[in-house]
Amino acid sequence: MISNSYVDDAFLIDSPVVEAIQQLRPDVVVKGKEHETRANPEAAVLASYGGKLLFSSGETAFSSLDLIRREFTEVAGNSISLPYDYLLRNNISNERLSQLCRSFSTLRVVVVGDLIIDEYVTCEPLGMSQEDPTIVVTPIDSVLFVGGAGIVAAHAAGLGSQVDFISVTGNDASRIFAIGKLAEFNVQSHLLEDSSRPTTLKQRYRSKGKSLLRVSYLHQQAIPADLQDQIMEVLKSKMEKADLLVLSDFNYGCLPQPLVKRITALARAHGVLLAADSQSSSQVGDISRFTGMDLITPTEREARIAMRNHEDGLVVLAEKLRIQSEAVNVLLKIGEEGLMIHASGAEKTGIFTDQVPAMNSHPKDVAGAGDSLLIASAMAMALGASIWEAGLLGSLAAAIQVGRVGNTPLKLEELIQELK
Repeated sequence: MISNSYVDDAFLIDSPVVEAIQQLRPDVVVKGKEHETRANPEAAVLASYGGKLLFSSGETAFSSLDLIRREFTEVAGNSISLPYDYLLRNNISNERLSQLCRSFSTLRVVVVGDLIIDEYVTCEPLGMSQEDPTIVVTPIDSVLFVGGAGIVAAHAAGLGSQVDFISVTGNDASRIFAIGKLAEFNVQSHLLEDSSRPTTLKQRYRSKGKSLLRVSYLHQQAIPADLQDQIMEVLKSKMEKADLLVLSDFNYGCLPQPLVKRITALARAHGVLLAADSQSSSQVGDISRFTGMDLITPTEREARIAMRNHEDGLVVLAEKLRIQSEAVNVLLKIGEEGLMIHASGAEKTGIFTDQVPAMNSHPKDVAGAGDSLLIASAMAMALGASIWEAGLLGSLAAAIQVGRVGNTPLKLEELIQELK
């Protein structure tokens, strides 16, 4: 019992149970289900001060919600390892990386893109339907997270920077939730309202640590011209002091091509570093339409979709994408193999490539890896880091994020702790 991490105190009762309850005054006393139809002297004592008596033999319905939700906050311990051969190969020190992390607080970051609310519905499986081959579950708990471009902004704030987030939402409960959570994360949000569309909501039904089903409520058409003009007005007031502009595109209509061109031109005019990501998961995007970026971070699949290329090797693919998109650097996410860095000759002539292996050996939820990699690497570049340093910090941020379930904002202390 003492080795059980869920138990704070274990002891033997050598006095009547009623006396022990009077002394300890617990909020809840749980007895086995077999005691429900018997005499229970504890009930009167508990009722005298507002305590409760429950009967359970371990049904999920009575299990602690804190234990269920711990999955969303705990990071898998001892599963992250730094790639020391990569550090040596690129002459990178842990002290330099820690110094970059501590300088994140000097940055002013602007994030523009699709806001998503992620809902994780934890279920208990009941069995197989007898009418058709369908799994039947009952929901136990639901947890909401800010996702999409919203979590990119929250990551930046959690790492210490001053952040403005610009997006479009519907007029619904998800918008209200997002406003509250973004304020809690110290993100200055500018959420323009479009009553013709819902705030994008993605539900994940999970059981026993595995996803069973995803349901999405969304609208994929481009936002109207008047909202594009409103976004530009907000951006004009932020660009003079900005160090980094991140375009986080999930292809749900917040970043139509005419708006992307206007935003890019504005950022270039103010000398702001530009980073972009365009996700193609259940939807289809084109990362190459974000031209002239200092950094783009596609997956291999997203790069192949953009280039309509399913034959070439990764280095050739990345170089063709870099040329077509006129990007300076490409961070190509290659799943469990980690990250391939493909950079233009900023430090020496020519194009050169390296790979950062995946750092987390036991990932729990890979859904947020790309968002954390995008923002951490872009922030490092905004501080003058080399692409090799930026790619390593982005990979470390992703390793931390995939060690827990759901979108919880990164914290500066997490990166620094892993670098020690």
